[in-house]
Amino acid sequence: ALRPGARLHFMDNLDPGTYAGLLARLPLAATRFVAVSKSGGTGETLMQTIAALAAVRAAGLGERVPELFLGITEPAVAGRRNGLRDLLGGLGVAMLDHDPGVGGRFSVLTNVGLLPAAVAGLDIAALRRGAAAALAPVLAGLAPGEVPAAVGAALNVALAATKPIAVMMAYADRLERFTRWYVQLWAESLGKDGKGTTPIRALGTVDQHSQLQLYLDGPADKMFTLIVLDRLGQGYRVPDLGSEALDYLAGRTMGDLLEAEQQATAESLMQRGRPTRVIRLERLDEERLGALFMHFILETLISADLLGVPAFGQPAVEQGKVLARRHLREMGRNGVKSPA
Repeated sequence: ALRPGARLHFMDNLDPGTYAGLLARLPLAATRFVAVSKSGGTGETLMQTIAALAAVRAAGLGERVPELFLGITEPAVAGRRNGLRDLLGGLGVAMLDHDPGVGGRFSVLTNVGLLPAAVAGLDIAALRRGAAAALAPVLAGLAPGEVPAAVGAALNVALAATKPIAVMMAYADRLERFTRWYVQLWAESLGKDGKGTTPIRALGTVDQHSQLQLYLDGPADKMFTLIVLDRLGQGYRVPDLGSEALDYLAGRTMGDLLEAEQQATAESLMQRGRPTRVIRLERLDEERLGALFMHFILETLISADLLGVPAFGQPAVEQGKVLARRHLREMGRNGVKSPA
């Protein structure tokens, strides 16, 4: 195994081939399924949950369904439909309440995000402490100039007209999923009423080779956020190999090379006049990760206020869900669309 402890699979995308392949490979008797849907009516979540239940029953584990499954959804409300509660609650599966006031993309610091973090062995109390530290300046009523998230929001909004693209580039594999979360948070919260900027994620150093040419020599329509870690002296150290072609690597560690490349990217962008901010972390631990989550949640909320758009809700996405359900109803039981 690559690491000790539980192995997590986040099946957030709906692809029948991938999902069927996973169910076929999982040791179902030792697997635990967590189904998360704030409204309880998310079609993708319901489809995946029903398929997982079928796989468990086919493996002769039907009696263990209450033990193998857990649901997270809004509290039951009289007169409001909740498909996930109907599906799992009727089977005796335990349900955790999803805070009805916290939208999916903002729920990373609730039981939605902290449960898998705990399963992975992270210190979730430290995550919350880091988030609380980032929130403290706001709760203390400090002036906007003393609140990092407010400064970041002002910068984004001030540049929005000429820099309609926001690039987040993280120089750490462990932050790759963080950049994905940021893209959803920013896009779904601000992309309303013809406003907002388009978020793009990138990962250093690999995307220096796939995107940096565009960033440096293409349209000057982007603002950049680089998240870097102190890496000096970390990793394998190259010996003196007696080659002039390799001399620049002699005595250097892998971390030294990464440090040099992330510094070079920031300097190159700035020298080209691209607005760039660098968030440097001494190390990546739970408190710093919690602070990052809270910082960008606050930056998004403040940006929405400055742009005059509601940060919560996603009306355009809801319209797509309605259309998807209509198309699904128009299909026959075998998946063939019924004649008009």
